[in-house]
Formats: sequence, structure tokens, C-alpha cells
Amino acid sequence: MIIRTKAYPRVGLVGNPSDGYFGRTIAFAFRNFCAEAVLFESPELEIQPSEKDHSVFSDIGGLARDVELHGYYGGIRLLKATIKRFWDYCRTNQIDLHDKNFTIRYDSDIPHGVGLAGSSAIITACLRAIMAFYGVSIPRPMQANLVLSAEQDELKITAGLQDRVVQVHEGLVYMDFDKKLMEKQGYGFYEELDCRVLRRLYVAYRDELSQPTEIFHNDIRMRFNRGEKAVVSAMRYWANLAKKVRVCLVDGREDEMGPLLDANFDRRMKIYKISPENIAMVEGARSVGASAKFTGSGGAIVGMYKDEKMYGRLKKRLSESGIKVIKPKIAAPSRRGGV
Repeated sequence: MIIRTKAYPRVGLVGNPSDGYFGRTIAFAFRNFCAEAVLFESPELEIQPSEKDHSVFSDIGGLARDVELHGYYGGIRLLKATIKRFWDYCRTNQIDLHDKNFTIRYDSDIPHGVGLAGSSAIITACLRAIMAFYGVSIPRPMQANLVLSAEQDELKITAGLQDRVVQVHEGLVYMDFDKKLMEKQGYGFYEELDCRVLRRLYVAYRDELSQPTEIFHNDIRMRFNRGEKAVVSAMRYWANLAKKVRVCLVDGREDEMGPLLDANFDRRMKIYKISPENIAMVEGARSVGASAKFTGSGGAIVGMYKDEKMYGRLKKRLSESGIKVIKPKIAAPSRRGGV
């Protein structure tokens, strides 16, 4: 039996990056790209490399470019960390596993390092495959926590919970990471919203702007922890934006959301160090009348356009700078492996 599982990239629609600071966000998973895990029974446990894990290069420059794009360890480390955390979870919860072994590999066409959560999509797909192989059901909030733990605790990758929650749930999700609630139950309040309200969304990205999340977030964590007023205030501001956009979504007021998305980015400009190339992406989209903000850590933006004429102008304007523009196909909510 061959098990195939998928997970999708996510877009932080509004509120990010407050998810890592007990804030609120709204995000969606979309099907234009995906990460896939393939698992089958085998005599020994084996993790097979994907094309992103190769060790043969055309020349020394090719090796350097590969390291800049994928790091030194590629994606195999993501699968190792996921398997380890799944094993830990089962031991802690006294879940007995059968003694069969498996071979697993992954593939992904999610643009790398542009703020679409490609790494956590690989981990989510891997976790789903392992759960199916062992017949283990894990509640979705715990699945999201496991994915975060694989990245944050095992691999020391800077991360917030937003990506993992929406990639486990899929669809469009409102998330409240209230500190007292998180401390009480170990996860936040997650509400699935009707994505049919979002009819005029675009996502744009530029591969060469890829950079690790930890570079983008630079010293914000330290500034937040020491109570710097500008940072603490910004996190509260973004969390409140998420509440406002949620009301717009529930009431079907799509036309009122654009300025709120713009406000999310404008406030980020005040406390983050943002590259001129990333700023130019946002300004290019806004120059034709569309709203624009980062989907995550830079390299990709999301926004709303008024009509097809504006979308055409948006594609033309951004393509002149080598930026790809797509209409995201929001993934249907998932019920795989838990409740």
C-alpha cells in the first residue's frame, strides 16, 4: 500500500506577525502549489532524498546557490524532526505503534523562502502520512503544535503557530492566540470562516527575494520581550486588525477589507527592516489601486483588487519586475486525522 498525503502553502491575510506574540490572525491555505509525502512499507525505516537534497552540482557556484536557497540540510531534516516528534507524542500519550517499517519521501513545488510556509507544509504532509501508516488520530490543535515543535524545538527554526494551524485545518481560519487561553489548554481559539466572501484576492511572489524567516524577524523577539513600546503596541494593533477583518468576512463586506490589509503592512514598516525590493513589490501593487501586504516574512504579497481590469493592470505592472501574480484557489477545510 502506498500512502500519499498533501499539504498546501498558506497566506497570512491579516494580523501577522502577531501570532507569535499572543495576538490574532486570519490566514488561508491555497491549492495552487502543494507539498506531498509518499510513504510505503519497507524492511527498514528509510527517508529518501528529494531533488532539493542532492549533493551533486554543476560547479562551485551551483553549490553556493543551492546552499543560499535550501540551506545546508535541505528537507530531510524536516522529515526526521517530524518522525521524532510523532514518536515522542505517541510515547507521552501511551499510544502503541505496530512494528512495521516504512520508506518516506517528499516533493514540493511551493516557492521556497518567500513567506508561503513551504517548510511547515512539508512537515504537515509528512505527519499526515505517518498518522495514516500507524492508524493514529491526533486532534487538529495537537497536530499544529506537533508541526510547530518539529520546527521550533527540534530544528530551532523561528516560527509562530499561524502557519501550522491553517495548514492542518485548511480553508480560511481566524485564530486567537490569547495568552491565558494558550497557557490553559496549550492552543488558541480557531474558527473556520466562509472563504466564499473572498472573490477578488491575488497573491504575488518573487523567487529571488527568498530569505529565511529568522533573518526577516531580526531582533523583534528581543524587543518584544523587553517590553519595547513600539513593538508591543504594533502586536496589539495587528491583533485588532484581525478582529476587524473577521467582522467584514462574517458580514460579507469584502470591499472594506483592502484598507485594513494596507494598514497591516504600513505598521510593519515602522518597526521592521524591510528590503527595498520587498517595498517595491507592495508599492507596485498599490500603484494600480490594489491593496498589498506580506503573506508572511517577505518575498510574497497578498491583496485585493477591484475588478478584472485592475487585475490585468496588476499583472502587467508586477510582471515588468519579474513578479508572478496568481489568483489563489483556497483549499477546502480538512478533517484528516483529527477533530
